Amino acid sequence: MIEQDHGIKVENIYDTLNERGFIEQVTDKDLVKELLQHPTTCYIGFDPTAGSFHVGSLLPIMSLMHMQRGGHRPLALIGGGTAMVGDPSGKTEMRPIMTREKIDENVVALKKQLSRFIDFSDGKALLINNADWLTGLRYIDFLRDIGRHFSVNRMLSAESYRARMETGLNFIEFNYMLLQSYDFWYLFKHYGCRLQMGGNDQWGNILAGEDLTRRLERETVHGMTFPLLTTSSGIKMGKTHKGAVWLDPELTSPYEYYQFWINQDDSDVERFLLLFTFLPLDEVKRLGAHKDAAIREAKEALAYEATKLCHGRKEADLARDASRQLFGNMEGNASELTTSAQSAITYHISKEEIGDGIPAYILFEKTGLCKTRGEARRLISQGGGYLNGEKIQAFDQMINKQNFNDDSLLIRAGKKRYMKITC
Repeated sequence: MIEQDHGIKVENIYDTLNERGFIEQVTDKDLVKELLQHPTTCYIGFDPTAGSFHVGSLLPIMSLMHMQRGGHRPLALIGGGTAMVGDPSGKTEMRPIMTREKIDENVVALKKQLSRFIDFSDGKALLINNADWLTGLRYIDFLRDIGRHFSVNRMLSAESYRARMETGLNFIEFNYMLLQSYDFWYLFKHYGCRLQMGGNDQWGNILAGEDLTRRLERETVHGMTFPLLTTSSGIKMGKTHKGAVWLDPELTSPYEYYQFWINQDDSDVERFLLLFTFLPLDEVKRLGAHKDAAIREAKEALAYEATKLCHGRKEADLARDASRQLFGNMEGNASELTTSAQSAITYHISKEEIGDGIPAYILFEKTGLCKTRGEARRLISQGGGYLNGEKIQAFDQMINKQNFNDDSLLIRAGKKRYMKITC
């Protein structure tokens, strides 16, 4: 087992995480604070059910960044093995079973994405796939050596299992807690990991892993969970009218990512500045005190810092410049926008699709400015649709080739959402 270096003291990151709103539950506050006075190896598991993380994964990623900045060693565990079983936590029905090939493909993509946030050079952090040890387990040996330490009654008391009892809990999912507990023990045994972190829906699994390690090794390890975030309107963090907000720029462009953050509700801005940026606390407090029109500065700071962390300074600069120009270009047309503003919000439509014309509400739905045609009809009928800076008079107003200037036009939904159409 790799031992921690208890001779080196570091700034206690527990206080930082607590002040910024990361901590929901912890196994023992005093012991964890004492543990984090010295360089500590910690881990978070990430589920490779998609080829990209979305904004809902940012809270655990940010926590690992804080840990690394505080002098600790993060382990980012990609669940290539546990994904073959499926975590029932927070789910009302069984996850679809994924092929090994698809899981491996997602693992490669997620490892690359995590490297944008965490420094894995020179052993400062490690990327690990639990398929490396879970897929080689012998079932009878696992039941005898590991399964005997688990009480079925105690497992069924965990929220992740109790919530599934009415809709049905598959036996393969019932094994998930054993596998995640085994991960914690394995990472303690081979990497000296003494702290597991995760969303609050993982609390039961974390406690089970803590208990298993104590039983097998007579050693104490710890757990910490983060709040499950929703916006002030009750929407799950990372969801929009278009669906999930992805960290992959091919799925959610840097401009769209920037707009997601700048359009957050005023009441959420200070909380999100604490969680999703590294701005100092006094600066967050100053920005969070803004009201009414002045809150725009705080929202721009949130959007810029979040986009810079995910996509780099250059893309954040381009997204901010495009956003500023678009908001200052209410009466303009597409040809008047800068290159960065145009490239941020472009949708191409063929001349065949335009034909003799296309109703405005259909174009708004087709480009994604509205989720449905019904939503587009309501928006335009209420005066919220614009074409080249002019209010659209009717939801079925025909948009045709005559509306294009140099093969492009600009439509707008409300005050904030633009789309440049090229033909």
